[in-house]
Amino acid sequence: QVQLVESGGGLVQAGGSLRLSCTASGIRLSGNAAGWYRQAPGKQRELVATVSRDGSTNYADSVKGRFTISRDTAKNTLYLQMNSLKPEDTAVYYCNVRRFSTWSNYWGQGTQVIVSS
Repeated sequence: QVQLVESGGGLVQAGGSLRLSCTASGIRLSGNAAGWYRQAPGKQRELVATVSRDGSTNYADSVKGRFTISRDTAKNTLYLQMNSLKPEDTAVYYCNVRRFSTWSNYWGQGTQVIVSS
């Protein structure tokens, strides 16, 4: 059974920083693609950042230079370091892992990030 548990969300002032964590069980981050997505009220879920099997990363234009995705394979944990936060970054952030062998997608329960102006 795959479980993804996010943590690290909260309320922060504009310009501040947060680090989100996603601890996986039942699936290894190494050898699979993973990423962070977010959904703001009234909007569709959108990609924030991904890390592929080989470790290459990809970012949405809106977060480039401010957010950094990383993974610790020993801890089987995915991170999203978010700096210079803006009110428009306010959303529920979801962790995603896609199993390479089956292309099955797994999602965490989400963690709320609120950036006040």
